[in-house]
Amino acid sequence: METEEQHDKPERDRSSVPDQGKKGRSRSVRLGLSAGSVLVALLLTSAFIVQPFLIPSSSMDPTLRVGDRVLVNKLAYRFGDGPRRGDVVVFDGTNSFAGEADPDANPVVTALREAGAATGLAQPSETDYVKRVIGVGGDRVRCCDKRGRIEVNGRPVDEDYLHSGNAPSAVPFDVRVPEGRLWVMGDHRSRSSDSRDHLGEPGGGTVPVERVIGRADWIGWPPARIGSVSAGAGGGHG
Repeated sequence: METEEQHDKPERDRSSVPDQGKKGRSRSVRLGLSAGSVLVALLLTSAFIVQPFLIPSSSMDPTLRVGDRVLVNKLAYRFGDGPRRGDVVVFDGTNSFAGEADPDANPVVTALREAGAATGLAQPSETDYVKRVIGVGGDRVRCCDKRGRIEVNGRPVDEDYLHSGNAPSAVPFDVRVPEGRLWVMGDHRSRSSDSRDHLGEPGGGTVPVERVIGRADWIGWPPARIGSVSAGAGGGHG
């Protein structure tokens, strides 16, 4: 004969199954919402304050190396201050270093790539570049003087950030930077495609200030490379 205790036990077991399922679903929802909130906060921070940027090439070596993740200060030039000589900047090279964006690109793929780039987890857009500012609007930048140095407004620039063994430039040039534009070069001059490579194009190799995304202020990864990205010695020349 079935006892009352034996009769009750299956009932408790059956009632506990839906409760456990609800708790599991609730936990999953909370985790999903938390992850979504973190992602939204990260994207908002990246869009307006600090954006991680994955270094894709050796053009800025030894200052920045392939695989470094730099933190780009997007507020650096928001309050009236403009890029200065020696600053390392990230900029959109569309219509200066690169052509127009591909109008037939898959929008979903583009959005995913941009989200990955914005968090420093993926390669940046092919139109985004990182270079050092050598000349600003109104400057005359020339290469080279009798000692092989670049001159800005007739004064030689001490480029102690150059890659070992690199000359300041193997290509001679003499340009006047238009107002509102920048003359930029990589620190690894023999590996950098920069303003020198676009001399004969519209803009003469210079980049519009309005295309600057921000200033590369810090290296955030890998741990052994964490530190600030200092301005070059050329920053003080007038």
